[in-house]
Amino acid sequence: MELRVLRYFVTVARIESITHAADLLHITQPTLSRQLTNLEEELGMQLLIRGKRKISLTDGGKLLLQRAEEILAIADKTEKEFREHQNLEGGEISIGSVEAITSEVLSKLLRSFNAEYPQVRYTIFSGTEDVIKEKIDNGILDVGFILEPANIEGYNFTRLPQESRWGILTNLSSSLAQKENIKPKDLIGIPLIIPIRPLVQNELASWFADDYDQLHILATYNLIFNGVFLVENELGAAICLEGAVASMNFNSVCFKPFYPEFKSGSLILWKKHKIFSPTTARFLQFIKHAFQA
Repeated sequence: MELRVLRYFVTVARIESITHAADLLHITQPTLSRQLTNLEEELGMQLLIRGKRKISLTDGGKLLLQRAEEILAIADKTEKEFREHQNLEGGEISIGSVEAITSEVLSKLLRSFNAEYPQVRYTIFSGTEDVIKEKIDNGILDVGFILEPANIEGYNFTRLPQESRWGILTNLSSSLAQKENIKPKDLIGIPLIIPIRPLVQNELASWFADDYDQLHILATYNLIFNGVFLVENELGAAICLEGAVASMNFNSVCFKPFYPEFKSGSLILWKKHKIFSPTTARFLQFIKHAFQA
């Protein structure tokens, strides 16, 4: 498979039209159709369903779209890294971050780094710890800002001094909103919206101890934003980190911390034994010096 043909395929998949994609790619429609047919023959399966009004993807096409986007992202990143060797003042750094207290840490680091290297550009990706680590492993991201608990085997990391408290997000109309803090038994019988990650659920099970088996789990989430609306509409209370909701402006919900206190630490991590671009290597050195100081 050629990168050029993968770009053709991705463009068609996104626009859902061979005619419009051909115009955007500055090639003729017959040429584009022939390239896509050759790609299907090369892979031995149909990728596109050619409807009268739009193009849709088969299951094989959906899989190829996912893989093609990853391949093209790595290819583009590789080209940029080689260009950086010719331009040490610029370059690009790709960073993944969970939406929590690490977001504030990241913004302050970038502000300081940008003051020294104003020509550097940044790609910021928000996601869960597992997705961020997967993209680091695949070479799409350089650095990840994540929360513990996390499996960090195979990574170098710097532990941040910031910690975030666990607790619940509850509707102001709930009796839980009147409490100063939340004990395990307070949540028995309450519909709960909890994080989907098994490592986090294990930590929560340890905190709840014998009460964990009596909990009513209504739903799970990977990012808290959608969970907030469930709480707003009084479907239940969401177990979450304080830092993940601190900057959200909702008038009908509030955060209540757990007691005994339960906190998660935060990390910056990157792949071991990886050769980074000069710009990213400089950024990692900046991080190390910042937290050593």
